[in-house]
Amino acid sequence: MKMTPYMIKAQSNMVPGKITAEGFLGDEKLNISEIITRDEGEMIRLGMKFQTVADLLRDFMLKGEHALGEPVTIENKWIVQTIEARGNLPCPFEDGIFQKISVQLKLISSEETITYTDLSLHLLEKHHFLQGKGSPFRIDPIKLKRVLCQ
Repeated sequence: MKMTPYMIKAQSNMVPGKITAEGFLGDEKLNISEIITRDEGEMIRLGMKFQTVADLLRDFMLKGEHALGEPVTIENKWIVQTIEARGNLPCPFEDGIFQKISVQLKLISSEETITYTDLSLHLLEKHHFLQGKGSPFRIDPIKLKRVLCQ
């Protein structure tokens, strides 16, 4: 995927300190087009579709929000807890503003946890951007498969 002016602008918004203290790129030396291409390939290899995953993660988020910050068990397989903070965050692609909602989704059998936000869910769904390795809210496809498909 080519780095268009749109992608260059989005990447400049992802550096540490611009939108969030840690940024979105992690410790990788790849540009966002390379990160997206790699993660799209991994999602395909694992048999996962971005929209299906986004729908499932959004459902977990909504169930967690109804519990008002308390952990909630879902289907005796997962524990989800949402934490809301004041304020909003803009998408680095400049196509929306998102609430500061953090979700912890734990697979009970392994205690493996995925942490994601309202914004990281949007980045997954609309831009196929799972964030760079080392980013605090990276959604790793392999970990995602382990937690969701058990």
